[in-house]
Amino acid sequence: MTDTPPRDLDPEDEKLITLARASRARNGAREGAAVRDETGRTYVATTVDLPALRLSALQAAVAAAVSSEAERLEAAVVVTDADELPETDTAVAADLKTATLLLVAPDGSLRGGTS
Repeated sequence: MTDTPPRDLDPEDEKLITLARASRARNGAREGAAVRDETGRTYVATTVDLPALRLSALQAAVAAAVSSEAERLEAAVVVTDADELPETDTAVAADLKTATLLLVAPDGSLRGGTS
């Protein structure tokens, strides 16, 4: 497992990758996500898979940010085995005018993203 995210990223985005990877590993979850709002606050979440509630990690992180009055996101990172984000995740990122959205493999390698 690689412990270092890609070096061509902003150091603040590298921190989000580290947080999302750690949360995913700690919880043994399918996905981990971390977001940074317009004030620099970060929110971290993993996949929620309950009988009555199912959220992707990004949806859960965005919900935490919105409940703390975030209006937009500077960056969002999703760590997953998936090759691409589902439309529901890209839509929730668009709802908060996310400037940077990164898809990252569990080993920390960048799979894709938008800025």
